[in-house]
Amino acid sequence: MVIQKTCFLCSSQSPLFIEDRNTNFYKCSNCRSVFRDPDDNISPEQEKQRYQAHNNDPASGYRSFVAPIINAVTSNFTPSHLGLDFGAGPVPVIAEILKNKDYKIEIYDPFFHDRPEFLNQTYDYITACEVIEHFRDPAREFKLLRSLLKPNGALLCMTELLEPAIDFQKWPYKNDVTHRFFYTRKALEWIRDNLGFASLKIEGRLASFIVSSKL
Repeated sequence: MVIQKTCFLCSSQSPLFIEDRNTNFYKCSNCRSVFRDPDDNISPEQEKQRYQAHNNDPASGYRSFVAPIINAVTSNFTPSHLGLDFGAGPVPVIAEILKNKDYKIEIYDPFFHDRPEFLNQTYDYITACEVIEHFRDPAREFKLLRSLLKPNGALLCMTELLEPAIDFQKWPYKNDVTHRFFYTRKALEWIRDNLGFASLKIEGRLASFIVSSKL
């Protein structure tokens, strides 16, 4: 009997891919994403504790790490535009850097900045740095993010893509137990084509989803 799950992004059948560190990983037959068995998800309390242990101090190398997403904002938007730092974490580095440049950006994080009122308005751009791999339900989350964007808006995501040359079993990125969903280029193209985006640009770890042809 073939063991399989349903892909949380495109809803296609996803056979068992590998077992590693006592966790089953499944690979989508359509978008080719790989995802962790949801039965192995840690509790929200444990998840929050892990995020609190991350070193996102602006004084650390994290400022350089987020530079691509900062540059994408400052190259294509002005301080008159409104942004949202989605999944900002305990220290909202991106928002702090942009605010120091006189940009107006709101902060939302379900664990540390749970301000649901910020999910009831629309934005010119949304940043999501090292966030989308944590989604329990990627299709639902990307639909939400798309609904929060104004015409000509952009969703700027940073994550480590699962490229064909990667040996998944040896890939350190999958060892973080809060990393649940690993996207391929095909998966990002599926999001573009099916969830209301006009275009997609991938530059290293930065994936820019555009509502129109702004970027």
